[in-house]
Amino acid sequence: MEHLLNIKYITASIVYSFIGIIILVFSFWVIEKVTPENLYKEILVNKNVALAIMLSAFMLAIAIIIASAIHG
Repeated sequence: MEHLLNIKYITASIVYSFIGIIILVFSFWVIEKVTPENLYKEILVNKNVALAIMLSAFMLAIAIIIASAIHG
């Protein structure tokens, strides 16, 4: 009888999750370097809501792409 929780699948999920998070952070870092302004300063100090919405849409889009690539 097989185990309900297979260690191989749990390990693969954890590894793929970390790979996805690393790719997401790396893509944010690239966007931070490409843009002319410091995004952190622009969003938190200057309260630029439009930039915050654009950045959140970017993060969601990259997360969906990474999830679909990992899922298959």
